[in-house]
Amino acid sequence: MSETDRVDQRAADLLPEERSAGGSADPKAQAEAILAESDQREEAPGAAPGTFLEHRSSQQTVTPGDVTR
Repeated sequence: MSETDRVDQRAADLLPEERSAGGSADPKAQAEAILAESDQREEAPGAAPGTFLEHRSSQQTVTPGDVTR
């Protein structure tokens, strides 16, 4: 599938929450932005804006008995 076809398909297939929000004034531009961010997250998960993934080992977790209230 070409990039143009991919964008056109995404623009035509709005998600339920996008439909309930009234759609988009420019669905093609919105689709391009969504797909670009999605591609960026796939290539480098920590590089997408506003994302942060914390990695912990099992030794760094708190067991239920260690928690105080």
